[in-house]
Amino acid sequence: MIKTIMRHEWRSLLLDRTLWFITTLFALLIGYGASNGSAWVAFQQTALTAAQNEERSRYSQAQAELARIEQGGKASSAFTNPRLPSVAASRAGTRYAILPPSPLASLSVGQSDLYPYYFKVSSQSRQTFLNNEEVENPANLLAGRFDLSFVIIYIFPLLILALSYNLLSAEREQGTLQMILSQPVRLRDYVLGKVLVRTLIILSLTFGFSIAGFLISGGTITTAEGFYRLLLWMGTVGVYGAFWFSLAILVNGAGRSSATNALSLAGLWLLFVLLIPSILNLVVSAIHPVPSRIEMIQATRRASTEATTKGSALMARYLEDHPELVTDREVDPNDFVLRTLAIQAETERLVQPVIDHFDQQTFRQQSLIDRWRFLSPAIVAQSTLNDVAGTSFSRYRHFLRLVEDFHQRWRSHFTPLIVRRVELRATDYENFPVFQFKEESQRGLLRRVLIGLFGLLVPVILTGGFGFRVLRRYSIGG
Repeated sequence: MIKTIMRHEWRSLLLDRTLWFITTLFALLIGYGASNGSAWVAFQQTALTAAQNEERSRYSQAQAELARIEQGGKASSAFTNPRLPSVAASRAGTRYAILPPSPLASLSVGQSDLYPYYFKVSSQSRQTFLNNEEVENPANLLAGRFDLSFVIIYIFPLLILALSYNLLSAEREQGTLQMILSQPVRLRDYVLGKVLVRTLIILSLTFGFSIAGFLISGGTITTAEGFYRLLLWMGTVGVYGAFWFSLAILVNGAGRSSATNALSLAGLWLLFVLLIPSILNLVVSAIHPVPSRIEMIQATRRASTEATTKGSALMARYLEDHPELVTDREVDPNDFVLRTLAIQAETERLVQPVIDHFDQQTFRQQSLIDRWRFLSPAIVAQSTLNDVAGTSFSRYRHFLRLVEDFHQRWRSHFTPLIVRRVELRATDYENFPVFQFKEESQRGLLRRVLIGLFGLLVPVILTGGFGFRVLRRYSIGG
């Protein structure tokens, strides 16, 4: 019987101009969103390629300069001499730490436009490169980019509600509902058949453009990770759509007019998609305010000034803390390189409490949002889609931890060379530490995604179950 209802509904919808208009508009929007996401990923890849080319060119120049010096030439300047470990560690030999776009990054920009996706790691304090971010238009950062996930979170529900607000009310108002239900068909089956047809139409469009955007941006379904993430993406979109359909069934089951249903569903859309996320953001910011980056920069400057004034005392204490660096030769108290290392270490020690406070507040904000996100299916869906697309805060934190580990390795490699005044050769540049990004464990990703899917399934089951229960008391005659 449900198949018969679906065939009848399909023929009816094909004759409805509203369906054609809405689906065409939706197709254009999701196509534009997918195109925007692909453009952003292409921009990222271009920037990363340029960074890698710059690094290779810089290394080639340094090695050519070293070859010339080894043949009897002189360095153009002591500050740019690639033979000095201090110059190689801070300028000539610095490496890029890169966060590559994930296979589905084009579908959800997420927070990848808020945080830097590459750092130029040197022997200096980590704040010198962690805070050296690109300047972006604040309006763009506030509104977010118009990508496919934006269309799914904000416009996808509106399309569902536009096609479902009058599932029963329109036919009851036209007087045809009684005639339909005079046939051997249950009201529940009739509603389910109508909903399934609409679901197939909408999800076919959404899934089709998701796969197209994935392929256009360079993704491939033949890889295990790409196929795995694409399945999780479509599962999240499907469950999110099911929530809005179940909400439409519940509102239709109340037996109100089409106009009342439309207003009620529009109000619920405003509540779940706009109001709750905005209120939650304000509450989280008020409970755990994050210090501004200006405050962090000012603290760094104050710490640097304070450390510089201490001079030789810092250098003596630095060598006491690092006896493995002490050589047989007498240490010059005016040694500029050693003094710089000591000042950097003291500056980091003084600034560390500010950095820790900043990180703790950011983590507390995210933890509070994760705890209360289930108040809004839109927040749950957005965070889950970001996780699947690899543009979430969790993946960025994982990247930062890898960068910090690499920064420590970089310093550990060069500090002994700097203190012992080793002269580098061209071949030494080939043995410098190299950053390699390793994806976070799939178990952690799957755990977060499954929690998100569970957070969407629960309201679907509750709302849908209550909606079909309300249908039992539906007044056919109005």
